[in-house]
Amino acid sequence: MKRLIPLIGTLCLLSPMAAGQEPLSVRDSLAAGETHAIERVVVTGTRNRTDIRHLPMTVSVVGRQTVERANEPSLLPVLTEQVPGLFAAGRGVMGYGVSGGAAGQLSVRGIGGPAQEGVPTTGMLVLIDGHPQYMGLFGHPVSDACQSFLAERVEVLRGPASVLYGSNAMGGVVNIVTRKMEEDGVRTHVGAGYGSYNTLQTEVTNRVRRGRFTSIVSGSYNRTDGHRPDMGFEQYGGYAKFGYEISGNWNVWADVNVTHFNASNPGTVSDPLLDADQRVTRGMASVALANDYGRTSGALSLFYNWGWHWLNDGYHPAEGESPLDYRFNSRDDMAGVSWYQSVSLFRGNRLTVGVDYFRFGGESWNQPTDGGPREPLVDKTEHEMAGYVDFRQQIVRWLTFDAGVRLDRHSHVGTEWVPQAGFSFSLPRHMVLKVSAAKGFRYPTIRELYMFRPANPDLKPERLWSYELAFSQQMQDGRLSYGVNVFYIDGGNLIMRVPVDGRPMNVNTGRIRNAGAEVQAAYRIGAAWTVDANYSYLHMEQPVLAAPEHKLYAGALFTHGRWDVSTGIQYVAGLYTEVKVAGQGEYRTENFVLWNLRASFRAAKWLSVWVRGENLLAQRYEILAGFPMPRATVMAGVNMNF
Repeated sequence: MKRLIPLIGTLCLLSPMAAGQEPLSVRDSLAAGETHAIERVVVTGTRNRTDIRHLPMTVSVVGRQTVERANEPSLLPVLTEQVPGLFAAGRGVMGYGVSGGAAGQLSVRGIGGPAQEGVPTTGMLVLIDGHPQYMGLFGHPVSDACQSFLAERVEVLRGPASVLYGSNAMGGVVNIVTRKMEEDGVRTHVGAGYGSYNTLQTEVTNRVRRGRFTSIVSGSYNRTDGHRPDMGFEQYGGYAKFGYEISGNWNVWADVNVTHFNASNPGTVSDPLLDADQRVTRGMASVALANDYGRTSGALSLFYNWGWHWLNDGYHPAEGESPLDYRFNSRDDMAGVSWYQSVSLFRGNRLTVGVDYFRFGGESWNQPTDGGPREPLVDKTEHEMAGYVDFRQQIVRWLTFDAGVRLDRHSHVGTEWVPQAGFSFSLPRHMVLKVSAAKGFRYPTIRELYMFRPANPDLKPERLWSYELAFSQQMQDGRLSYGVNVFYIDGGNLIMRVPVDGRPMNVNTGRIRNAGAEVQAAYRIGAAWTVDANYSYLHMEQPVLAAPEHKLYAGALFTHGRWDVSTGIQYVAGLYTEVKVAGQGEYRTENFVLWNLRASFRAAKWLSVWVRGENLLAQRYEILAGFPMPRATVMAGVNMNF
């Protein structure tokens, strides 16, 4: 904290910008030569469409153009660059995998990522159109399901969002808002790329709008040999969404998303692993009925997630182990109903009430390879039901107050009250000041309660309070946006594995005290040039894996005629690749600099050629201990639109 206080003071003096009204998607609008609109509408922070200036929390937006320019099959590399405070772990050219050695852990401000090796992301919630996307047994999202072809935009709420979304939104929310067709007609996109380590990525998307009917159908196939032996990855993905406007005030839509991947874990370089193969299928389906009358709007939605996992945990030949004579299998699902209605009762007011119900669980077993009967491990189902109220009032033209509370009940753990409150000040010269306090919580997962040796059915929820101050401003008719936000997080009851009577057990014993600052800026220099940068500083009393102390990104975008070129430098320091657990082990950190370059050329109205280079400085670095990342890689491909 002694190092943090001077830094916070310096940032506050140097930079009047960022936390609700951030310039993440400014790069898109500025590159098009447009003045960035002061009013920016998001849905993640309040369920209904709301001007971001009136929200007390920090919401970052990554638009479709930024996603398309990256030509990445996964959203996570783009989010790591563009969102300060957010970090996603990686282990190779493509693919994250599950189980031991898996990557893709998400953390925001040190919350959400694993506190120790082998514990997946459970404090950071991933949504698709507001629907939770975590596994019924293990309680974490599967990062390989976060595919780019889904997203019209991605809204990242940095800080607790438990009032609206309940458990697992303790650290924040990544909401993937799916694509749609705005104008009448038919649009088809075909893309393919090939590059280092025999890596292939493909995508086909068809969008249709005929009067009141809209549809989007996407499919993809991606694969790589990987930069290490036994590190192959193969993925099939598909998405379909159909919508119909019943009237000017009512519409209905339904969608389904399925991804299947085959992944291999080679183990660490010092202790290779053989036959550690995974076959995973994840799916999601939903249907929603929405209304919008201006003064009131809302939606009723039903969703269902499911998954099937087949895992061979492999063996270590260097340690004299033999191949396993069984395979781990699991089936899980999650069903939910969500309803909310928002109404403006009088001038400057917005009241939102909602109800959520989730049923989640599954079964797991070991299947002997000799064809014998399966060996059951766990077969559990839990329920969560909640109601919430959010009240927002514009007291005067320049002051908005927001407060919310959620009453959440878990069928095994009990009841949790979750409050939040904040003020937003709209100051002269397009300045916005925000102050907020919010509680976040996370129920223990079925894995932590009942599965494997550390299980403890007496676990309680993890809890924290987050306090934030933010200041932002736009200048020069929207050409320049800049700002800063500072935060302090105090939490307890964190679930840790500690020795109890000579054996490891999950216990509510961990604490967290994180503090930091985030800065962001974007500027349109001229008709063709745009530059942007973001920086985050994180101080953790109790370090966690995959949460860097410093993360800096500086990028530039050039668009002129048929050319579109973007480049960026990312600096990461104090990234923990190993941490102590129960006083054992050691702390190991990593520092590295990555230079990425992306370019595309529109050869014809319907054809673009692109190239992408990553880690062009050929840095040696690790994000997960023992899993060196690839040196310089290159991909090239074509996009066809007709």
